[in-house]
Amino acid sequence: MAATTHQTDFLVIGSGIAGLTYALKIADTYPDKKITVITKTQTDETNTKYAQGGIAGVWDAEHDSFNKHIEDTLIAGDGLCNKEVVEIVVKEGVERIHDIIEWGARFDKAEDGEYKLGKEGGHSEYRILHHKDVTGKEMERALVEAVAAHKNIEIIKHCFVVDLITQHHLGYLVTKGTPDITCLGVYVLNHTNNQIEKILSPVTLLATGGNGQVYRSTTNPFIATGDGVAMVYRAKGRIENMEFIQFHPTALYEPGVRGQSFLITEAVRGDGGILRNKNGEAFMERYDHRKDLAPRDIVARAIDSEMKINGTEHVYLDCRHMDLEKFKEHFPNIYEKCKSIGIDVSKHMIPVAPAAHYSCGGIKTDEWGRTSIHNLYAAGECASTGLHGANRLASNSLLEAMVFAHRCFLDVKDKTTSGKIATQYDANAVPDWNASGTNQPKEMILITQSLKEVQQIMSDYVGIVRTDTRLQRAMKRIDLLWEETEALYETTTLSPQLCELRNMITVSYLIVKCATFRKESRGLHFNTDYPNKSALLQNIVL
Repeated sequence: MAATTHQTDFLVIGSGIAGLTYALKIADTYPDKKITVITKTQTDETNTKYAQGGIAGVWDAEHDSFNKHIEDTLIAGDGLCNKEVVEIVVKEGVERIHDIIEWGARFDKAEDGEYKLGKEGGHSEYRILHHKDVTGKEMERALVEAVAAHKNIEIIKHCFVVDLITQHHLGYLVTKGTPDITCLGVYVLNHTNNQIEKILSPVTLLATGGNGQVYRSTTNPFIATGDGVAMVYRAKGRIENMEFIQFHPTALYEPGVRGQSFLITEAVRGDGGILRNKNGEAFMERYDHRKDLAPRDIVARAIDSEMKINGTEHVYLDCRHMDLEKFKEHFPNIYEKCKSIGIDVSKHMIPVAPAAHYSCGGIKTDEWGRTSIHNLYAAGECASTGLHGANRLASNSLLEAMVFAHRCFLDVKDKTTSGKIATQYDANAVPDWNASGTNQPKEMILITQSLKEVQQIMSDYVGIVRTDTRLQRAMKRIDLLWEETEALYETTTLSPQLCELRNMITVSYLIVKCATFRKESRGLHFNTDYPNKSALLQNIVL
């Protein structure tokens, strides 16, 4: 029986802030066109939903300026930011924040009606708009409700994207050197009927989020398995700077909890929270003059150092001196979470430890979100736009996602108007997915155990502090896992678990490969064999 083929005018993979922002703008501009959004679980189960701190923007022109925000971003990026892109995001960002306010997002306001602005590590001024400590959830809510009002946007839930469709599937040889690789759509695993189907589109946006699940402890949800990056790499697209994995300094430490850690937003330190070691010492002044508000890479390494010096699995965030009522008002989610496990923030310090949080590298794009594959765009965490460089400045991610979703929209609109986006391939020429010779898996332990091994390898060998020996060991073990998993992939009927494992192994390989190439310590990549920076190394592209 032939597999089902769907056709759409605009295809979006991912339903976070980048994907839905783009979909809304396309839908408003082309009310007679069909926009299809694919998400592998529920619509709002995205990295966006779990963003606590806020969105950065120059809102108080009296005290803040574009130049200050640009400079803060460049300093955090440690010499690898694309300055042109930084200027674009900072200067266009305020307009994009106005967009989501118009779509219904409610940011906290003071009694005089002015927005409350927070301050986080690396920022020189108060410029973070927020909604309590669940800003991402509020922004996602507004976007989902706005999308629901558009009849030409179809959201397909519980649908796993397996691979991008390119000329490779039509029988052509495609390599990294092929100049005209073109995306024709995607193969998807439909959960409702367990069939591999085709969704074809003249233009596709990847907004697939991050890859934090390759680590044992992460603030990312379970869906963050690096699917978009892995798919583009398999399709011979360009990937860059994967070694720069940001570890959030303060995830709640809960013994025995693995997979997704509860995030303690940096805004708590912005409001006065102090990091202390097991002896109660405020240690950050020994590592940086900005103390608890130093950029995340510095704070995470300082905590890692204190944990190793003292032989502990966590440090503490001290909020006991802070006004309790203000804490409960600004951080109600954190207050309730701590209370649920017996921590009274007015009496007890909060145990925290670093956890994988954000990937600064990813699918290489230009300033319009275009990837190296024709008719394929990328925005949000899966993309490497040049904004973050070697380390992301706090609360710049939601801003970047909205700015680049808008820029992708503008470029698609321009090309659609000029007729430049069109496929020369007949839809009937795209073959059905070939699953011949495969069988149902007999033992899921083969997948679940390999998943645990990936997370163990990455956490132990490719974490906050790295060495050449650790990276070499990681690569050998990942190579073996890749061989075993590819053999399983060739003989087993596809499942989301197998596809995610395959993607996580690919992403882990890319992180280790880029980390091996970078013979220096810069930003989020710290290798004790090369403790200093090099003037020669720039972006590492695979």
